[in-house]
Amino acid sequence: MKQILPINFEMALNEDQLRAVTADDGPAIVLAGAGSGKTRTLTYRVAWLLSNGVSPHRILLLTFTNKAAKEMLTRVEDLTNVPRSEFWGGTFHSIGLRILRSNASILGLDKNFTIMDAGDSDSLFAETAKSVNGSFFKERDAIKPRVIYDAYSFARNTRRPLEEVLSARFSWLKDDTIELLLPFFSAYQNAKREKNLCDYDDLLELWVELLEKHSDIRAFYQNRFSHILVDEFQDTNKLQSDIVDALAGNHQLMVVGDDAQCIYTWRGAEFANVADFRKRHPNATIHKIEINYRSTPEILNLANGIFASQGDIHGFSKTLRPSRPAGEKPYFVSVMDTKEQAGFIVRCVTNLAENGRSLGDMIVLYRAHYQAMELQIELTRCGIPFVITSGVRFFEQAHIRDLVAHLRFAHNPTDSVAFSRLMALLPKIGPKTTLRILESATALAHSTKQTFTSALTNKKIIEKVPAPARDSYRDLALVLDDMAEALRVRSSSETPESDNPQPTVVKTIAEIMRIAIEGWYSDFLPNLYPDWRERRDDFDFLLAFASKFTDVNELLAQLVLLNSDADNKSPDPEANPSLLRLSTIHQAKGLEFPVVFVIGCADELFPLKRAIEADDLDEERRLFYVAVTRAMELLYLICPRITRTGGPPRLLEISRFIQALPDEAYSAIRTINGAYNR
Repeated sequence: MKQILPINFEMALNEDQLRAVTADDGPAIVLAGAGSGKTRTLTYRVAWLLSNGVSPHRILLLTFTNKAAKEMLTRVEDLTNVPRSEFWGGTFHSIGLRILRSNASILGLDKNFTIMDAGDSDSLFAETAKSVNGSFFKERDAIKPRVIYDAYSFARNTRRPLEEVLSARFSWLKDDTIELLLPFFSAYQNAKREKNLCDYDDLLELWVELLEKHSDIRAFYQNRFSHILVDEFQDTNKLQSDIVDALAGNHQLMVVGDDAQCIYTWRGAEFANVADFRKRHPNATIHKIEINYRSTPEILNLANGIFASQGDIHGFSKTLRPSRPAGEKPYFVSVMDTKEQAGFIVRCVTNLAENGRSLGDMIVLYRAHYQAMELQIELTRCGIPFVITSGVRFFEQAHIRDLVAHLRFAHNPTDSVAFSRLMALLPKIGPKTTLRILESATALAHSTKQTFTSALTNKKIIEKVPAPARDSYRDLALVLDDMAEALRVRSSSETPESDNPQPTVVKTIAEIMRIAIEGWYSDFLPNLYPDWRERRDDFDFLLAFASKFTDVNELLAQLVLLNSDADNKSPDPEANPSLLRLSTIHQAKGLEFPVVFVIGCADELFPLKRAIEADDLDEERRLFYVAVTRAMELLYLICPRITRTGGPPRLLEISRFIQALPDEAYSAIRTINGAYNR
């Protein structure tokens, strides 16, 4: 091993960090508050161990991303002069792969087993599931194999009974239907072994099996690693936590994280891993790192107030202390609606840019993707370049394009592109079948002088549809005919010269689009996507957008323009640092920006309505804390007071997280006719 560079730990670290870095051997949990130098603390802990004679080969460093692992090992190498290749460091999955390669035969694997990516795993699962019970997937309401596979992956990572997870995920299915799913998973497992394949979850599941069922292997690795360091421990799931506990049988463990930033329980992260750490590792010491190097005192004052009413839970309460000079108080901005919210941000961003701020210094955060829809439109209209780091733009999402395709085809039945998109959703229908249906329906409509959409519902046409798709096709065809008829009634009512009598009820464009949602697509959605609840929420906002239009052509033209803008594709934020960023809070974790806008700070938006109804607010509160602590200098919390989604306009309450803060924690701004006053 190369000679370690001399390090003055006392000069390089603050008191909080130094206590954690120089802690005695034994179990320890380091609670590192937001912006407190967590990575620096971990890096110097490794350097401290090396400087005290610990071999790099005996240090195991576990992280969550390749980027984090690379950054950590690079910093250690730069600090100590010890090559990164001498450490055992990497993601849980990469270390799991390394250990499985060395012990493959014990698990009945060939050491040259192949790792499948997510797409390959989905394909193999679909193939094996259909070989077990192909008729299941031909049923009218069949769940897509990848949705079932997602539930299986969740059960494996949380180590919960598979039947329990399936019943929770697919609550609309009967117990005997749930039982039909179980053979799919054993068949998939057998297929992997026969083909010498492992999926991503196997790297953890087989690793923990190796440690729990083979005492000699467990003892070897417990003795192999004299020190185990785990980064972002609040994000570990049950499977990862059990691996850590099995490896650290001698309690030679230090975990680093922040319970206040545990925001991934929906994908399996286990809050109890932090909360119960001392139960699993008796006599563990707690080190709190509370000096914040990111944010102004005013922002930290607000952040500290978020959990003030919760008291000291598990002895983990932290008070972030500032190192930066005083700045401006966070601003609470009350606006009328999401349109005014978007206008406020545009004016504020423009003003900041004119006064020397780069757009790359700013980020707009939101609880759910749909909440940024109005803002995306306004930024596009005003020519302000932006990048979305939380996925594709609102109108580019598959389920939104599906719903728009309903309207396009009902409005223009010759739109074969829209019709083909809808047909592709149904089983056993490809381009040739779609063309055959179109040609037959066209001929029937001409010969019987009925509308094209009515012809689609004819029994003769339905008989041309493959049996597995027939029921769903019938529902879709009836919906399209209902929408087309509603559009014809609407058009007739707008033409005074028409001989048609004035109809009693004329549906709005939004009401016509709702026919598609309630007619079949909303029920079809859970079979297509694991995150169907979030996608269904998007529909309310799409309908609110549609309600602003009285002309179908104008609405469809606007959607085309939004999706066809030359700059519409979100560029790589790393390659374009000078763009305004838009992101969900989840995607922004770990980032920091001089200027942060948090939009939708109203009950039902943040916290989400679903969370309020389920009385499940703890993670929502932690998300709010994460959002606030991304801000370095300026923080704007923006609350639209009126929503037009889900029916007539109604008043929203200010987010309960803001209501719980003392008034002196922020400065209030109210907008009046587009202008704002403090």
